[in-house]
Amino acid sequence: MHSEKQLSWEVKIKKELAYLEEISQKRELVTTEFAEQPWLMIDGCRMLNLASNNYLGYAGDERLKKAMVDAVHTYGAGATASRLIIGNHPLYEQAEQALVNWKKAEAGLIINSGYNANLGIISALVSRNDLIYSDKLNHASIVDGTLLSRAKHLRYQHNDLDHLEALLKKSSIEARKLIVTDTIFSMDGDFAYLEDLVRLKERYNAMLMTDEAHGSGIYGKNGEGYACHLHLQKKIDIQMGTFSKALGSFGAYVVGKKWLIDYLKNRMRGFIYSTALPPAILGAIKTAIELVQEEPERRTLLQMNSEYFREKLTYYGFNICGSQSQIVPIVIGENEKTMKFAKRLRKEGIAAIAVRPPTVPENEARIRFTVTALHDKKDLEWAVEKISIIGKEMGVVE
Repeated sequence: MHSEKQLSWEVKIKKELAYLEEISQKRELVTTEFAEQPWLMIDGCRMLNLASNNYLGYAGDERLKKAMVDAVHTYGAGATASRLIIGNHPLYEQAEQALVNWKKAEAGLIINSGYNANLGIISALVSRNDLIYSDKLNHASIVDGTLLSRAKHLRYQHNDLDHLEALLKKSSIEARKLIVTDTIFSMDGDFAYLEDLVRLKERYNAMLMTDEAHGSGIYGKNGEGYACHLHLQKKIDIQMGTFSKALGSFGAYVVGKKWLIDYLKNRMRGFIYSTALPPAILGAIKTAIELVQEEPERRTLLQMNSEYFREKLTYYGFNICGSQSQIVPIVIGENEKTMKFAKRLRKEGIAAIAVRPPTVPENEARIRFTVTALHDKKDLEWAVEKISIIGKEMGVVE
């Protein structure tokens, strides 16, 4: 009897897995070498890397490598405990001070990952009787943090501020309200309307949280992020971001008022119950924060490469979802067709990711290209030509 019950759940899970394969949503891990470089290796094949979040090219930087080695020699290879026990080694203090100085904030906290940060921050700030207003295209970690909080989840249409205001109008003035948004949307590559969000949060007595995962290091005079680029950093209550993309390292951060950071230290379960980051990671974070302020030319190169790539794909007729950044998708539509497009790209020597539901809406599967400061313009020209040829052959563009 026990074996029959066990078989029953096994059969259900295997059927679900088979269904994912049938609808071209089954995911597989692919071993990749030299992924920090403009050209990588997959299955022994050299490909142009248009799938990396290493936007400024710091992931392979020798100075970050040296910082990691020095940290290991000084503090050891691994963490010893959570930060609230004995894991708060001196590099944490140094890296967080560098973070606060860079972001010009009262206080800041380094967290183990972007996913962990959004889960922890959101579920600490709001609870069952509160309200969360979230852009429909926000990252999955924001959605999951909202579910974990048990607050009422109100999703507004992407960048539709009229819809958001209509939802805000229905709430009582006394209710605790949190508006949360990506600053750069990870699958469309467009920007949030931060000026309008600040206006609405002030009008309706709400908190405003921004996720700068794809803006940190890239926008602002010293790479502080898109909010700083718009001079809105002092009007946003909770600024979260990551070190794992443009800053070439690992981990995440949150900055804000001192009382907010103190509150999160005491209420954010993902922080309280997680082992501290290894010293090597903190050494890389500190160095990356310093370098990104000293090397604005990398941001300039990234913007030039991104603009060229967007303009060329638009010229050939691709739907790039209104991208304004280094994230440049082309919508294909059906899952199977999108997977075939990605396979064709690989055959031609281009590594790019096929993104399918539930990451994007049904029938909006796409190839998500990402451009970096390390890309050579001739390589981008070559890639665009290949993409356009495949697009015409497969009927994606005329």
